[in-house]
Amino acid sequence: MKTDLKIQAADGTAAAHFFAPSDPARRAAAGVILYMDAFGLRPALDGMANRLADAGYFVLVPDLFYRSIPYGPFDTSAFGNEDSRKAIMTLLGSTTQAMTAADSGAFIEALRANGASGRIGTVGYCFGGGRALAAAGTYPDAIAAAASLHGGNIASEAPDSPHRLAASIKARVYVGNAGVDQSFPPEQSARLATALREGGVDHVIENYVGMNHGWTVPDNLSFDAAGAERHWKRLLTFFEETLG
Repeated sequence: MKTDLKIQAADGTAAAHFFAPSDPARRAAAGVILYMDAFGLRPALDGMANRLADAGYFVLVPDLFYRSIPYGPFDTSAFGNEDSRKAIMTLLGSTTQAMTAADSGAFIEALRANGASGRIGTVGYCFGGGRALAAAGTYPDAIAAAASLHGGNIASEAPDSPHRLAASIKARVYVGNAGVDQSFPPEQSARLATALREGGVDHVIENYVGMNHGWTVPDNLSFDAAGAERHWKRLLTFFEETLG
């Protein structure tokens, strides 16, 4: 069941979609923050959150671009339009890792206030992948599992690259990357693996050969049904093992 929330975040009020498990028998008491991709809140992400809720989790999907309201709405063909592309790139560039990390404390509290009394996990798609990992490094005592799917620039040379927080992460980590992805090339995968291993993080980095960036999200132009189901199998097993 979906509920619209307003969360007092670091720099204002963030809209969020909240999903509670509909079947009390499957309710795990655990919570999951789903960090959106670059196209913002929309039905495709709601469907993904609802699938997690059906698996027993309380799920929060916050608007990471709340500082820039109004914006969009965008569909996943937006990068093919120069004006929409510029607008999205502006949003991405003006929403820093530090901003989302500061907001994530409020997101965790929102889950707690709405019934998630158990462990907390994060999962992020596209630019949200880095946010999911950075949250685990920023709130190590709160987040027990962190997953990134086709996360972009999660082990770049930038000062705020999420891999630099590896030593602080206590969560288990799962990273699923597209077979070919300019935003997460092999050198970044190797850098991330080294950081996680040196940081003592229990982790898996999986390469989805043949998949393109965005393959998991149903309305993405790169969506691949078989590849998406593979990701769901991995993700739900990962959360079940870690969150209960």
